[in-house]
Amino acid sequence: MKIAVYPGSFDPITNGHLDIIKRSAKIFDKLVVAVLNNPNKKPIFNLDERVEMIKEATKDLNNVKIDYFSGLLIDYMNNINANIIVKGLRAISDFEYEFQMALMNRKLNENIETIFMMTNSEYSYLSSSLIKEVYKFGGSIEGLVPKIVVEKLQEKL
Repeated sequence: MKIAVYPGSFDPITNGHLDIIKRSAKIFDKLVVAVLNNPNKKPIFNLDERVEMIKEATKDLNNVKIDYFSGLLIDYMNNINANIIVKGLRAISDFEYEFQMALMNRKLNENIETIFMMTNSEYSYLSSSLIKEVYKFGGSIEGLVPKIVVEKLQEKL
């Protein structure tokens, strides 16, 4: 069974993330969307809220599981017997950082492969940070995030 992990902070999940999730779910037997719990970051949504939003947004995808982790991604992957990391790339600027991470993960565990997937050009400019900023200043984020995210941002902000 090919188990892949799509890691990220997902604060909040965007339609760009969903694009990668849906396309990855077609390729792998099981896709685990793993939400990073990083105590050094100050997310707008807590871990449970992020997991809840992703579960709602992916509820129609039978082979997608939502989970969370802290610490090294490689340790998490070993715990769930996964050996493929899926990373979405929006632009060339993403590649340099993600390539460095892929090489480090490979150094930590030579059995781990990283797959880079280009996002749909429709979402290539999207980031969670940009979504939060646009929303805070009153801009429309309709069509850029799942409906649940709009609802949760309304509650939060």
